[in-house]
Amino acid sequence: MTVRTQALLCSARAHGEHGAVVRLMTERQGLVAGYVAGARGRQLRPVLIPGNALDVEILDRGDGRLPSIRIELVTSRGPWLTEPLASAAIAWGCALTAAALPEGQPHPALYNALAALLDAVCHAPSARGWARALAGYEALLLHEAGYGQAMMPPTDEPWPDLLARLDRTGKAIAEHLLADRTRDAMATRAILLDRLGRIA
Repeated sequence: MTVRTQALLCSARAHGEHGAVVRLMTERQGLVAGYVAGARGRQLRPVLIPGNALDVEILDRGDGRLPSIRIELVTSRGPWLTEPLASAAIAWGCALTAAALPEGQPHPALYNALAALLDAVCHAPSARGWARALAGYEALLLHEAGYGQAMMPPTDEPWPDLLARLDRTGKAIAEHLLADRTRDAMATRAILLDRLGRIA
């Protein structure tokens, strides 16, 4: 079976000499893992940046093997990789999604919220413009996983209170979603929160 859809790239790891195993967030299929041939070549390397919006073709090969995935770039997050706060936010949102969600379960609200968060990070004039969206995304992910309510922070919430909210949410994520997973994702979040905390 072949599926063609839009996706957000959450992670990519080299596999073999030329390929990569990717994890994609899609609206209808949820989180999807698959193999991209030629991923380490000059054409696809800049496409396989976490946060990139892609047009993908997913071919299920059966026999328990990973699906084969063909990708085409729709929107690149590459220009924001040199921005310390933006790159940390993109890395965290994608790492959290890849680590916390089971594969093959649709979460259309999370897909749309992640897309909105990535757009906000890339287009807001400062971190104050997207930190609230980050807090909302984390709360929604916890809610979709069965922990707590998906409450957006108030629009007029003072910056120190928003940082305190993010701190509380981070503890819930570490305890409930990433307790048995690699520490890499939470280390990415720690870098992001440290950078946010430096904003006066």
